[in-house]
Amino acid sequence: MAQTVNITDLTLPQLEGLKSQLDQTVDDAKGFFKRKIDFLTKQIEKIQPALQEKHAMKQAVIEMMSIKIQQLTAAQAGASKA
Repeated sequence: MAQTVNITDLTLPQLEGLKSQLDQTVDDAKGFFKRKIDFLTKQIEKIQPALQEKHAMKQAVIEMMSIKIQQLTAAQAGASKA
C-alpha cells in the first residue's frame, strides 16, 4: 500500500530519486499504451474486411425486403380495387 509523504520533508537526493521514478513510470505507461494502440490497430485491420462484407450483405437484404414490401403493398392495393 502506498504511503503518504509530505514533499516538503524530502531532501534533494530523495526528490531527485522520486523524479527519476516518476519519469520511469511515465515512460513505462507510454510504452504500454503504444503497444496497446498497435495491437488494437492490427485487430481492426483483421476484422475490417469481414465487417465490410457483412455491411454489404445487410444492405442487400434491406434492398430485397424493400422490394418485397413494395410488391406486397402493390398487390394488396390491386386486390382491394378489384
